[in-house]
Amino acid sequence: MSRVMVGMSGGVDSSVAAMLLREHGYDVTGVTLKMFGDEDVAEAVKEGKTCCALSDVLDARDVARKLGFEHLVFNFKDCFRENVMEHFAQSYISGRTPNPCIECNRRVKFDAMLRRAMELGYDYIATGHYAVIEFDEARGRFLLKRPADRSKDQTYVLYSLTQEQLAHTLFPLGALEKPQVRALAEQAGLVNSDKPDSQDICFVPDGDYAGFISRFKGISPKHGSYIDMDGNVLGEHRGVICYTVGQRKHLGISLGKPAYVVRKDVQANTVTLGDEADLYSRSLIAEDFNLISVAELTEPMRVTAKTRYSQHEQPATVSFLGDGRYMVEFDEPQRAVTSGQAVVLYDGDIVVGGGTII
Repeated sequence: MSRVMVGMSGGVDSSVAAMLLREHGYDVTGVTLKMFGDEDVAEAVKEGKTCCALSDVLDARDVARKLGFEHLVFNFKDCFRENVMEHFAQSYISGRTPNPCIECNRRVKFDAMLRRAMELGYDYIATGHYAVIEFDEARGRFLLKRPADRSKDQTYVLYSLTQEQLAHTLFPLGALEKPQVRALAEQAGLVNSDKPDSQDICFVPDGDYAGFISRFKGISPKHGSYIDMDGNVLGEHRGVICYTVGQRKHLGISLGKPAYVVRKDVQANTVTLGDEADLYSRSLIAEDFNLISVAELTEPMRVTAKTRYSQHEQPATVSFLGDGRYMVEFDEPQRAVTSGQAVVLYDGDIVVGGGTII
């Protein structure tokens, strides 16, 4: 009997994933990762707004008890703080806009948790992500594919998975629609069957990124100049970390027409404002690339690509530039391509790979 360690957040998806694996004959152990506590985001934890709230741990434990398997809690606070929270803060300070869910998957869930599972003699880890893993005999590679429920597709935040990680990971929900998952949980009498999905960054539940960074790093945003596309000073901004490319609201400046954040310059401490048309670009360069469906890219490849989680994939061509960098050229200009975000490439339902936009 294969042993599987299931990451349980306390939500319905991971609970049903564990239940399905149990029904399919796996030896299941549920694990909740303690990512942070009062010292990092005190108010959020106290109010139960994060995935590390005590109620989430208790929900996961209740599900494990009802389904008849062991539940453990691992302290991953240091790992999460260093690899996710610190990375998030430093990226914003350097002018980039990171996606912390990608780093959490890359560094914590499918790295640190997988290594812990292997050390303890488990064969697999599993989560409640909506994605599909298949082994392609012809390619001799594990593939990451989009799930049945396209509205819940989470392959964008999983592009960093390596062949070794894919070989030891199970995604039991890949063939299910979300309403089916909730129905299964309700039929089984699970305590979290109608629990709402989390929407915010877990350690910034109020969405105030600048406030979090200021507290976490002990710094105050430095005011600087808004400038136009020609470098003319338009007014004063509140600090580079307070803005993201494409932002239009809460700029605190009136120019008589809609204005958008087009770029940020940390060295000059300027935020460039422009028209919406100034947000569009036809190409990008990405680094820290991970290929899944192919071992290497020896010639340009036609793909579809997305530069944000919620974006629909767009036709493009990807080329290897050398030195670990790849160029993605879109058929049509794309809006607000942002440094620090991920570009993920697809070949139909198959994830080709992805990287971090420079």
